[in-house]
Amino acid sequence: GCEESANCITETDREAVATAAQRVAGMLQRSDQLDKVEQYRRREARKKASVEARLKAAIQSQLDGVRTGLCQLHTALLDVKSIQGSLADVSKDWRQSINTIENLKDVKEAVVQHSQLASAVENLKNIFSVPEIVRETQELIEQAELLQAHRKLMDLECSRDDLMYEQYRLDSRNTHDMNLIRNYFGEVQGLSEELAKQLWMVLQRAIVTVRRDPTMLVSVVRIIEREEKIDRRMLDRRRQTGFIPPGRPKAWKEHMFQVLEGTVCTRIEGTQSETRESDKMWLVRLLEITRKYVLDDLTVVKNLMVQCFPPHYGIFRIFFDLYHRALSARIQELAAEDLEANEIVSLLTWVLNTYTSIEMMGHPELAAECDINELEPLLPQDMVDELLHKYIQTISSNITGWLRKALETDKKDWKRDTEPDADQDGYYQTSLPAIVFQMFEQNLQVAAQINETFKEQVLHLCLKQMTSFLQRYREETVVYKDEHLKYRQLPQCYVQYMIAIINNCQTFKESVNSLKKKYSLTTEPTQNDAAIDRTLSEVAKDGCQFLLDEVFLDLEHHLSELLTRKWLGGCHAVDTICVTVEDYFNDFARIKKPYNTEMTSEAHRRVVVEYIKAVMQKRITFKNADERKAGADRMIKEAEQFKTLFGKLSGEDTDRLCDSITAIAEVFKLTDPSLLYLEVSTLVSKYPDIREEHVLALLAVRGDANRDMRQTIIETLNQSKVSVAAITQPIFRDITVPTIASMAVPKLLK
Repeated sequence: GCEESANCITETDREAVATAAQRVAGMLQRSDQLDKVEQYRRREARKKASVEARLKAAIQSQLDGVRTGLCQLHTALLDVKSIQGSLADVSKDWRQSINTIENLKDVKEAVVQHSQLASAVENLKNIFSVPEIVRETQELIEQAELLQAHRKLMDLECSRDDLMYEQYRLDSRNTHDMNLIRNYFGEVQGLSEELAKQLWMVLQRAIVTVRRDPTMLVSVVRIIEREEKIDRRMLDRRRQTGFIPPGRPKAWKEHMFQVLEGTVCTRIEGTQSETRESDKMWLVRLLEITRKYVLDDLTVVKNLMVQCFPPHYGIFRIFFDLYHRALSARIQELAAEDLEANEIVSLLTWVLNTYTSIEMMGHPELAAECDINELEPLLPQDMVDELLHKYIQTISSNITGWLRKALETDKKDWKRDTEPDADQDGYYQTSLPAIVFQMFEQNLQVAAQINETFKEQVLHLCLKQMTSFLQRYREETVVYKDEHLKYRQLPQCYVQYMIAIINNCQTFKESVNSLKKKYSLTTEPTQNDAAIDRTLSEVAKDGCQFLLDEVFLDLEHHLSELLTRKWLGGCHAVDTICVTVEDYFNDFARIKKPYNTEMTSEAHRRVVVEYIKAVMQKRITFKNADERKAGADRMIKEAEQFKTLFGKLSGEDTDRLCDSITAIAEVFKLTDPSLLYLEVSTLVSKYPDIREEHVLALLAVRGDANRDMRQTIIETLNQSKVSVAAITQPIFRDITVPTIASMAVPKLLK
């Protein structure tokens, strides 16, 4: 080992010498560094001295540490020896005390008895005075001194519970002694129940009590809080010992909330004082009273009652939820009843709108405490849908009945001897459109109270009902006309009421558009709109036709005189026709546009067509040129009369129709038969819908066209015939030329 150590030292010396030589070589590489050799030597000597000093200090420190460690080890050794001796003494003493511990059982029993006696002594005063305290407590309860009564009750219960606990510790199976204590304090349980009744009575009247005497409510809450603390303490002891006094836990706080819930339900149910039999508006009154009571009660809770309860109760939110649940139950009961249509709307409007509005749960005073958006709906959606469906069914049936009744009433007016009323512009009308749309308006206003979607459904229902109603309206108009034709003198105001019926169609159209604009969210036309427009146009068109039929029934005799020998001799048939038409159109002026304009045009067309029909019926055959000229001049004059009449009635150009009469007159007036073809050609070019039989009829009336001439004219016209498909105002198209056979048929059978 010494050799290895020596070798290590020698090796280290060699490495040190080599390192030193290398460092010296590095310092003395240049000749000018030789001048600094002494300086280098001194610097290295200082470094060496510094390193040696540090080494000495480190070695000295290690030596001191070793010395200290040795001292501590020596001390520890002495302590171990001392402890070893002490343990031996303890072991010796323990062996000697085993017998002594077994002799201490008697002492333990004495300690338990002492504890029981100490508890008995402590409660001795209360034990002897139990009957007196019970009596005092009873009197305090009767005097409504609830806090003092509860203090005495707690003393009694404390004495009883402590005695029963000590007996339980002594011998939990000794039921005889436990029952003895329980029976001695038997009246205490009754006092507790009596006090509880008083508490519940105060809580049942809490909304009223808090306004008059809030201290009473505060006392009740304090008593309940005390009992809650005792309950918690007794439950903790049961977990530790298994013992709990009789009647615990009382859970008065839980029962308090049950009482408050019952109180709220009673207040909600107690708002109904009317029934449908006694008051048709019973539901509206009930809902309004309920709204007022709930708002008033919750305002009292927020402003007064909250101060009577500990903040952690969150009593306002509790009451808010209690009222919501009670209302929900009550509203569901009402919804299950056999409600009428108006009652369904009242209920749903209240549930969906009033309840969450600022008039009730959304009131500014309440909104700061509770968010109404967090509330569950008062009525489940399926019940809401069921009520809406029932309302739609009921209102649909009602509307059908109302419309039928309105039409029956209007029909009675049609038979009156007095003219119908006129609007501010003088147009005849009946009250039917106003009644119908007032009814629709009322139903839509009611539906709008519920929500937009339901309002749209009711509007759709109204328009659907309107469609079927107008079909009945049209049918009744036809019946009205048919009844009149059986005896034309009755009703006296047939024309005026038929005018009113026509005008009603325009009013109906305007009212439908107004209704849609006011109550519909969409402007898109529906299937009902098209049906309503179509039916109204048909009713108005029928009405106009019926009135024109009435006119031409009066003109029938005068029209039959046209183009006859009597006419040629100078009768005044056309004068009478013009006077009669103008007289009728004085009444027709009370027809609204566009029906008025259409009717004037149709009357004009029909007069001209009837005139031409008279020509085509070949009632007269002119015997000579003088008759032809006289007849033609008369036709031209009468065409001017018609032109003047209808120009006056319509204020429009009436030339084309009346000129057809003039054009026919020119065919009659022509004196040179050889030019007849040209005249007929001019007529046909003006009125391309004229047919071969028309031309033959005209030639027959003229009376001087032989068979060859007629044949030539017809053949030439057929060769140059033009299409009549594009004619905008055909005149001859619907005019038939009667044959001899058809003219022989009695008129009534035609």
